[in-house]
Amino acid sequence: MPIITLDGPPLSLKKKRILVNTLTCLTAGAYDLPESTIIIMLRENSPDQVAVGGTLIADR
Repeated sequence: MPIITLDGPPLSLKKKRILVNTLTCLTAGAYDLPESTIIIMLRENSPDQVAVGGTLIADR
């Protein structure tokens, strides 16, 4: 069973539903597996917890 872990900024519930549905469909097709075997883990990171180039995204 494929497991997808996605780290990113917070999304609305509506956008999360669209994202996981799209990823599930694409992954199931690529692996030729039933959609029920695809696991997706969303990890939301606020801008004050992520830095790029030594600067917090919140400070950009």
